[in-house]
Amino acid sequence: MAKKDYYEILGVPRTATTDDLKKAYRKLAMKYHPDKNPGDKESERMFKECSEAYAVLSDPVKRAQFDQFGQVSEGMGEGAGFSGFGGFSDIFGDIFSDFFGQGQARGGGRPRGMRGADLQYNLEISFEQAAFGYATEISIPRMEECPTCGGTGARSSKDIEVCQVCNGSGQQRIQQGFFSVSTTCSRCHGQGRTVRNPCPKCSGQGLLRNFRKLKVNIPAGVDTGAKLKLTGEGEAGANGGPHGDLYIAIAVQPHPFFRREDHDLYCEVPVSLAQAALGADILVPTLGGKVELKIPAGTQSGKHFRLRGKGITHMRGNGRGDQYVQIMLETPTNLTPRQKELLEEFAKEGQKANPRNPETANYPLLGKFMEKLKEMFG
Repeated sequence: MAKKDYYEILGVPRTATTDDLKKAYRKLAMKYHPDKNPGDKESERMFKECSEAYAVLSDPVKRAQFDQFGQVSEGMGEGAGFSGFGGFSDIFGDIFSDFFGQGQARGGGRPRGMRGADLQYNLEISFEQAAFGYATEISIPRMEECPTCGGTGARSSKDIEVCQVCNGSGQQRIQQGFFSVSTTCSRCHGQGRTVRNPCPKCSGQGLLRNFRKLKVNIPAGVDTGAKLKLTGEGEAGANGGPHGDLYIAIAVQPHPFFRREDHDLYCEVPVSLAQAALGADILVPTLGGKVELKIPAGTQSGKHFRLRGKGITHMRGNGRGDQYVQIMLETPTNLTPRQKELLEEFAKEGQKANPRNPETANYPLLGKFMEKLKEMFG
């Protein structure tokens, strides 16, 4: 008997991944399924061949043996029935879960409760609240277990019956040609029980929408985009399943003075010409209030001064970031006649101090700029 090339049967290369194999097999099996081609012997043969090929190539051990020797041991491939494929029933159920119009409930027992959905609550806080931490109370709408029926969905415990179709397993067997598949019970939808008289409060759903009040502690140092997880505060699960989780999404309002970069703060402070030239003690804002900052004589516009430990608290660890104060020199406007006179005298004094370059007197940066300008353009 000629050896079969399982890759050729499925129409995939020898480098095909598990997903590639599954997609190829799904397409061929749906095409050649005997129930879609009743009485067609060729379709039945092709269906068996592609099933055999998939059973071998989807198993790492069998595939390795086939790749090396071009065949597999007796009973592992050619001529083996579906039960001989070693776990093929699980593969088949997964491939054909949508073929029969219902999802497959595996394991043969009553399905477990489903976990509730996760929720997200968007919380906007002030800049200071983010920096120092904040405690608040929020109210979230969520699905909760019905207090009247305790989540059973029945008027009373006497109204709960074992499903007569699946006998409480949550599954039923569907015969399809020469094989059968286990699917979710069509009557109880996998719950294994039916309700004769539903709860009037929740109409048999077992869940009700309610508002849950929670105290939330926002840690110091959070920033926009942070999410805080509250385990088990999401929606209630079905069939007694666990609650989902609640995520608090943080948005921090901007501040009139500060700009944040990680745990450091930046702010701009305007100073007068006299303060920058002569030096001065100026007041600057911090998160803890106003502090005094001494700037030396001759401070240039744009100069940064560092205030250690005046930044944002580190969320994971001790200490705080720093604050950087940028000096912004403000040119005076609406000068009085006397102020103009004094500035003119100041300019004349500069000419006396440096008669060769009077325009750069007392201005070292301007002097360097003028020198480079002359070097380039004469």
